[in-house]
Amino acid sequence: MSEEIAVVKVADVPVGTELFSATVELERSSLVKYAGASGDFNPIHWNERFAREVGLPNVIVHGMLTMGVAASVLEEWIQDPGRVLDYGVRFTRPIPVPDPGSVEVTVVGKLGAVDAEAGTARIDLNVSSDGATVLGKAQAVIKT
Repeated sequence: MSEEIAVVKVADVPVGTELFSATVELERSSLVKYAGASGDFNPIHWNERFAREVGLPNVIVHGMLTMGVAASVLEEWIQDPGRVLDYGVRFTRPIPVPDPGSVEVTVVGKLGAVDAEAGTARIDLNVSSDGATVLGKAQAVIKT
């Protein structure tokens, strides 16, 4: 990741405050590694000719890899993955990966809501690449 993530206590900031931001670079080799780890060998993630034949601009990043990148940024900020109680996203836009080259995925976390009684907070994640949002309604509930 390209930025340091500072620890901020959610009780100390108002709703809407940016808590963290980081950018992760993905190359085609990242897709191959993820395919091997996940077992998702769909050719849209590694075969440029096939991806173009089905209407994509290029091979694309696995949606679950993008979701995992966002989760890893959140976990780096929270410093304890056990505090993540819920996490969900909607896949809204594919991320094409040029060859040669790479793409950057930027994750910005903002405080969405606090439930003091439950001891939880909702973190809203803006996940984008090349200026376009790639995950919609990306939210996590964490134990404060």
